[in-house]
Amino acid sequence: MTQWMKPGNNAVITGGASGIGLAAARRFLAADMQVLIADIDEEALHQARQDLGGQILTHVCDVSRYDDVEALQKYAAEQMGVTHCLMNNAGAGVRTSSPWEELGSWKKQIDINLWGIIHGCHAFLPSMLEAQLRCAVINTGSKQGLTNPPGNYAYNMSKSAVKAYTESVAHALRQEEDCKVTAHLLIPGFTYTGMIARFVPEKPAGAWLPEQAIDYMLSALERNAFYILCPDNDTPRELDEKRIQWGVDDLLQDRSALSRWDPAYKGSYDAFLSK
Repeated sequence: MTQWMKPGNNAVITGGASGIGLAAARRFLAADMQVLIADIDEEALHQARQDLGGQILTHVCDVSRYDDVEALQKYAAEQMGVTHCLMNNAGAGVRTSSPWEELGSWKKQIDINLWGIIHGCHAFLPSMLEAQLRCAVINTGSKQGLTNPPGNYAYNMSKSAVKAYTESVAHALRQEEDCKVTAHLLIPGFTYTGMIARFVPEKPAGAWLPEQAIDYMLSALERNAFYILCPDNDTPRELDEKRIQWGVDDLLQDRSALSRWDPAYKGSYDAFLSK
């Protein structure tokens, strides 16, 4: 068990009414922590409270609005005291047709997936640092923020920015004298959450359940991992590593952008995977 995950300590989870956030809430409650879940969906919060037996605090929050996140922090402080774990998990998948169309959708995607996490860190980290206790910030990214597969352009960019931002947070925390707060990047694989269920009514065989992703996360946190790169039933760690390496090598070898999906490099990519 991590040093902050112990009976009586407190966790705040945004996007906590379903999926990965709700699975995290269950695990934290099982460790006898106090848990506050925040979500924009008031009905889903009510259902989550029923599912968890009323042992949980809830708060309606739109993470794209800093005033909402600031109010969430104040509510958490009033109801529980110090936040030992902040899980900035709220996210959305806003489809965009191309990188130069649907400007409103681009802004909405970035407001939720990126600014929601920045808002969470700005609202909560000062008091977490001031407490001088073992605490953690866990930001939910995505493998699409690492490999940038064509199709969901705004989502990919938002999650790539989450990676860069969380790396900066982790580095900045290391510069703080006697800092006991750590930052971590959760990178789920193919996980069957509500975001996926809207399009796929039954869980695909290749997808993990949210509980599997959280169990993997907790195991990684035991060794204080920063990058928590989750596999799934279709994609083992070795394949993830090769896909990520290929993407990095696009820059180092001066290949075309996203050459993994460029027919000119198909043979080279297939050969690389077979090594």
